[in-house]
Amino acid sequence: MQELWVANLGVVPYGEADALQQRLREARKADEMPDTLLLLEHPPVYTRGRRTPDQELPLGRAFYAAQGIDVFEVDRGGRATYHGPGQLVGYPIMRIGDIIGFLRTIERAIIAALAQHGVAARGGGERPTGVWVGERKIASIGVHVSRRVSTHGFAVNVDGDLEPFDWIVPCGLSGVTMTSLALEGGADLDRFRATIAEQFALAFERRAQTVDPAALAHAETAAVAG
Repeated sequence: MQELWVANLGVVPYGEADALQQRLREARKADEMPDTLLLLEHPPVYTRGRRTPDQELPLGRAFYAAQGIDVFEVDRGGRATYHGPGQLVGYPIMRIGDIIGFLRTIERAIIAALAQHGVAARGGGERPTGVWVGERKIASIGVHVSRRVSTHGFAVNVDGDLEPFDWIVPCGLSGVTMTSLALEGGADLDRFRATIAEQFALAFERRAQTVDPAALAHAETAAVAG
């Protein structure tokens, strides 16, 4: 069974995490590391995918800045979304084949993790990509693939403030109601982090191996030297 590195990085500013993904993508392309899942949180930030029109952030950058929320343009698929404390973000840096299959497997992993904490959810198919509890959206997914290696990934609302979602059109879905694991009666972020790592590895038929940032740095250095 192939190995999956899992790195728990804590709270990381969005720009730093984005730059880290780009470096690790090159390391994965060079086979200096196996498939890797980064798990982290971000300070408050909106990210705009490639197809996000301005009207989906209707209150304007000055308003968002006054709330302490940065806005980043990103190269992933999907539309605008919010990241903040209490939301678990996962960035898989993986060599993949079929993109749709990759997205559906991420959905299945999140659904299985939520089920472990008593929350029944469903994924894509009749709805846009993501994970839903009834009519409420609990997780968003958006990826970018370069030479078959993925960056970006998923975000699961665990126990954070959901109000910033009300200030945008999240994922291009006007009128959508966002929810969280806490609101649905589930676990806290520390427990859910362990569950998602386990279920993600199972969904992709990988053997999870927890690594620290030093292992990531070594892979980056080896890729540059190579």
